[in-house]
Amino acid sequence: MIEYKRPDGQLVNAYLAEPKTANAPGIVVIQEWWGLNNQIQGVADRLAEAGYRALVPDLYRGKLALEANEAEHLMNELNFGEAAGQDIRGAVQYLKSTGSSKVAVTGFCMGGALTVLSACNVPELDATVVWYGYPPLEYVDAKAVTKPMMAHWALHDDAFAIGGVDHLEAKLKEAGAHLEFYRYDAKHAFANEEADSRNLPFLKYQADAAKLAWTRTMDFLKKQLES
Repeated sequence: MIEYKRPDGQLVNAYLAEPKTANAPGIVVIQEWWGLNNQIQGVADRLAEAGYRALVPDLYRGKLALEANEAEHLMNELNFGEAAGQDIRGAVQYLKSTGSSKVAVTGFCMGGALTVLSACNVPELDATVVWYGYPPLEYVDAKAVTKPMMAHWALHDDAFAIGGVDHLEAKLKEAGAHLEFYRYDAKHAFANEEADSRNLPFLKYQADAAKLAWTRTMDFLKKQLES
């Protein structure tokens, strides 16, 4: 765990996974609504093994949810605008100030929605990868999305309806954003290997979809951060 400063000077705790290569590109990883748990730390470790500096901000300030009602409560207490414009922007700035020339943001579920907001509110980032989550579209300043975005969506998502994805894609395309949107025959959280253990009907880990999405993601990150 490390500490970094937000633009307003406040300190944020975060999990940092470092690769073997010095001054590697960076990726800010944004949690699902459960918090900074072992699963999302594992995502950061995976990215570090692939050669990236991966930083996971502790958006809930040490709190974790085990049940869906706890997660919903913590998510509803979170100020999304501040999380994107302060916590996530500060994380990008930290990675850039400590050796990463390029930095992407990626996030899952709630973190996916925050990744979309980050694309609008963090001018320092170089790319975004969104996983099955989007904010209310009225908060998306499409013209501010100037860096490449890849996004993975579940066609059978009871948390983030696919119709909203269609509207988001149309809004961003109209503004001229560089997009790669992919839709999978899957349910919400299809890339979370712990989804089934939650015993919630709207969550389902689907290994084939997760593998394809990760392959696309790693190719995209290599192109955007290493070229």
